[in-house]
Amino acid sequence: MSAPSHTTSYYAASANDKSIRPALTGQVEADVCVIGAGYTGMSTALHLAEAGFKVAVVEATRIGFGASGRNGGQIVHSYSRDIDFIEKHYGKNTGTEMGKMAFEGGRIIRRFVDQYNIQCDLKDGGIFAACNSKQMRELEEKKQLWESHGHQNLEMLSETDTQKYIGTTRYKGALLDKSGGHFHPLNLVLGEAAAFESLGGVIYEDSPVTRVEEGAKAKVHTAKGCVTANFVVVAGNAYLGDLIPKLQAKAMPCGTQVVTTAPLTPEQQRELLPHDQCVEDCNYLLDYFRLSGDGRLIYGGGVTYGAREPGKIESLIVPKMLKTFPQMQGVKIDFAWTGNFLLTLMRLPQFGRVGNNIYYAQGYSGHGVTCSHLAGKVLSDAIQGQAERYDVFAGLPQYPFPGGRALRIPYTAMGAWYYNLRDKLGI
Repeated sequence: MSAPSHTTSYYAASANDKSIRPALTGQVEADVCVIGAGYTGMSTALHLAEAGFKVAVVEATRIGFGASGRNGGQIVHSYSRDIDFIEKHYGKNTGTEMGKMAFEGGRIIRRFVDQYNIQCDLKDGGIFAACNSKQMRELEEKKQLWESHGHQNLEMLSETDTQKYIGTTRYKGALLDKSGGHFHPLNLVLGEAAAFESLGGVIYEDSPVTRVEEGAKAKVHTAKGCVTANFVVVAGNAYLGDLIPKLQAKAMPCGTQVVTTAPLTPEQQRELLPHDQCVEDCNYLLDYFRLSGDGRLIYGGGVTYGAREPGKIESLIVPKMLKTFPQMQGVKIDFAWTGNFLLTLMRLPQFGRVGNNIYYAQGYSGHGVTCSHLAGKVLSDAIQGQAERYDVFAGLPQYPFPGGRALRIPYTAMGAWYYNLRDKLGI
């Protein structure tokens, strides 16, 4: 049987490193074993390696195979539920502490890129685009909220100003976050993996974990090997499967779809995004888009619940793209793919322990790029005995979906339909 490879995405086709790491065989000992070589796993592993820990990473398929190598490639701060929601539902102290961490993930990404010279087409600037007056008011509130938590470099854009940044008449205005940005997501995680290996870390690919054995020293078993470690970090997220059954009930994989055009002319690029910044709109089922390093339009959106593969990605996404950019009618689509993110009932990340020495972080609910990098730092600190920030996340309630596995998809899809209707009506 052939070894699993990346999805047929633009990112995989343009990856800087196409080498394959060996599978785990035999008995290995480490201070920490990380399950999953995506952003959560590699951020954790790299932070620990920087602190002098001996770390082994076990990956079922390829580095960045899941959401980390398929996402929109945007630095978007905070969480899927913003700081005011957290404060309202879980108390002022929790809101304050999570507010202190809400903008750290982007800084971690930039440090990794700068320190380890990661070539991932990193560019500055991100835009939240409002589709109606209600969303515009919400963006004004977001600006005030983020500034109250110390985040600056924000600018409101009028409808006219927005058209200077995005070549469309679709939006009523926008919020420009100058500290946002975009990049090639697979090349970022591959660069983090190379940085980790440069510090003595080891990554095993093609090594699906079959079971995790609890104990004073935990054992991570694969078909052909075993890692014995003082600590284990479970970082499989939407691709974890049923390895840890108690985690499966708490979250649901959801698919999002992306297309990438053929390279555009410089004139077309300037017409669409003259300042070369990334954009996401403010709908519940949002669209997101940007230019790639070689001048393609990358456009994503849509949600399929339960991680079903859509039969025709282009038929879902191209109409969305043409609604925003009618001038792209007839443009050639070179790549189309889908990837899964992990949704939680409260749309907040889930951190916790299984036993005393098995840690997990999952369920970023569509805000995983920055939060997963933060998670790696927080998990690394906790393993080193500084668990205060980890405990803030771990203290958030983790609810299973109502009705268990059988009903979580229809319930969540019904909720998405409701919010999508609200988006369309502007209420």
